[in-house]
Amino acid sequence: MATNLSVSKSKNPANFVLDLVQKNRKKILRPLVAITVLLVVWQILCHDPTSTLPGPIKAVQESWKYIIDPFFDNGGTDKGLFWQLAASLQRVAIGFTLAAVLGIGLGILIGTNSLMFDALDPLFQVFRTIPPLAWLPIALAVFQQFNPFEGLGVKANEVSALFVILITAIWPILINTTVGVQQIPQDYRNVARVLRLPNQKYFWKILLPSSVPYIFTGLRIGIGLSWLAIVAAEMLVGGVGIGFFIWDAYNSSRLSAVILAVLYVGIVGLILDRLVGFIASKVVPEEQK
Repeated sequence: MATNLSVSKSKNPANFVLDLVQKNRKKILRPLVAITVLLVVWQILCHDPTSTLPGPIKAVQESWKYIIDPFFDNGGTDKGLFWQLAASLQRVAIGFTLAAVLGIGLGILIGTNSLMFDALDPLFQVFRTIPPLAWLPIALAVFQQFNPFEGLGVKANEVSALFVILITAIWPILINTTVGVQQIPQDYRNVARVLRLPNQKYFWKILLPSSVPYIFTGLRIGIGLSWLAIVAAEMLVGGVGIGFFIWDAYNSSRLSAVILAVLYVGIVGLILDRLVGFIASKVVPEEQK
């Protein structure tokens, strides 16, 4: 009877949460203290009613409708923050996937071909230093004249936003993949040469496993840059999305809504980074971490 009771207690969700908190109390309490101090300082600095920046209490009060009802949809761009974030995440998913496919493919090609590397690496080094928004006017000009997705009802500004994500995220993926391919140990290459491994087997057994840690480093950097780029691009191209929501709220003097949206942007960015990191922890072999 006592054994059954102890088992039931161990399976109790409340006990599980308490045990988890006790084991990680330092990691939980320290950030909570830092957040509390930050909120107190913020409230003290912005307690004056004439302050242009609302304090945390006022920010919560003024943006309460967005907090309690993130799913409302009044048509057009008047939507809750859930739909704004969902639209931005959809763009990021498309742009980042394209960047990953192109970046990994080109990185492997350039890393295995010294001629291609010597020809293209200087161009890539120049292009990767260009700020994301500098590409937006060029993308708008090109896709307004030639929009390959016009038949599907996709507008030029939407394609331009996707292009900005792609061109922002592709460089860390491409460069890290190239470095990963070039860093394959010479012993592995020699063994493959002695065994006369076919190209297909060399790719799957040696090249890809050796490059995976570098590839995921590039993917983790790329997803963060994608999220940064889409928020900035949406401020200019408009439409439903968290970037345009922030810009529209600022123009409407709704700073509390801006603060809430910026907080959500940070949380989502952290989740995306941790998600890629989690996938990497499952894919990358333990000895290569």
